[in-house]
Amino acid sequence: MHRGLRGRIAAVALTASVAAGTLGACGGDDGGSGGDAAPLRLGYFPNITHATALVGVEKGIFAKHLGTAPKTATFNAGPAAVEALFSGAIDATFVGPNPSINAWSKSHGKAVHIISGAASGGVSLVVKPGIKGVQDLRGKKIATPQLGNTQDVALRYWLKKNGLAANKDGSGDVKVVPQENAQTLQTFAQGDIDGAWVPEPYASRLILENKGERLLDEKSLWPGGKFVITNLLVSQEYEKKHPEQVKKLLQGVVEATDYITQNKADAEKVTNDALAKLSGKPLKQDVLAAAFKEIDFTTDPVASSLVAGAAHAEEIGLLDKTDLAGIYNLAPLNDVLKAGGKAQVSDR
Repeated sequence: MHRGLRGRIAAVALTASVAAGTLGACGGDDGGSGGDAAPLRLGYFPNITHATALVGVEKGIFAKHLGTAPKTATFNAGPAAVEALFSGAIDATFVGPNPSINAWSKSHGKAVHIISGAASGGVSLVVKPGIKGVQDLRGKKIATPQLGNTQDVALRYWLKKNGLAANKDGSGDVKVVPQENAQTLQTFAQGDIDGAWVPEPYASRLILENKGERLLDEKSLWPGGKFVITNLLVSQEYEKKHPEQVKKLLQGVVEATDYITQNKADAEKVTNDALAKLSGKPLKQDVLAAAFKEIDFTTDPVASSLVAGAAHAEEIGLLDKTDLAGIYNLAPLNDVLKAGGKAQVSDR
C-alpha cells in the first residue's frame, strides 16, 4: 500500500451528514429493477477524465440500463471514494489506478474488483518556457496532485530513470511538490513552481492560460501510447449480491463510451455542463477541446499499465510489495462487449 496514502485512507470518514449531502443527487425512486431493493449508488469525480460517468448520468444512459437512475456521489480524491466504497456508502466508483491498487491491497483482495476501463492518457509534464529537457529540471520545483498518487509515481519514476533523484521529503535533484491541482494553477502562474505533472484539463489550462509548455506527454512513455487514467471499481459484496445490476451498469458504460467517441461535440458540451453544475464553473472552450483531444475514452482497462505502474511505485519506495493477481473481473464486461459484437478486453 502507498505509505503516503495509508493514513489518509484510514482517516477519511464518510459521515451521515456528508453522505446525505452527496448521495442521491441524481437518484431515482427506491424501487430498483430486476428484484434489487434500491438504485445502484455510483461514485465519480467532477473531472474530464471521468466523462464516461458524467455522460452516462447526464444523458440518462445508466438509468436506461439500470431501470432507475443511480444515486450518485462525487469525490475530489481517490482515498475518499475508496473509503466510501469500503463503508458501504456507494456500490461502485470511477477512480484512478493507484486508489484501485490501494483498495485491493488494503482489503487483501477481498473488497473490490476493477470491472472496466474508462479513460486512457491525458497526462503531461508542463513547464516554464526555457526548460527544454529532463536535465534542465535539476534544481527545479515540479508539482504533482498528491504524494504517491498516479502522476506523482510517474514523475518520480521518470526522473529516477533519467538519473535524477526526487525524494519524498522534498530533497534531491528535483523538488517534487505535491499539491491540489487547483493550487498548481495558482503557484505556476505566480512562479512558485517550475512545472507540473498533471492530468487534463489542468495540463491544457497551464498551457493555454498560463503560457506553459508541454515538455512531455506521458503517452510517449507507454506502448502504443496507452495507459489507464480512470477505471471502474466495484464492491465485491455488491458484485456477488447483484450481478445483473453490475452487468447493466457495464452496458451503460459501453454505451456512454460509444456516445463520447461518436458524438464528440455533444459529449464535450454535456461534460462541461456537468462540470459547471458540480463545480460552479465551466471550462473555457479552448481548454475543453484541447483536454478532450488528449484523452482516449475506452472500456479497455489497459491492465498492463496498471501492473507496470504498481511496479514503478514499488521501485521508488511508494508502494509495498503487492500481489495484483485477481484485481480484475472483466468477465461481465466481456459478455457485454461480445453481445454487442465488440472486441473483448484483457486483464493481462
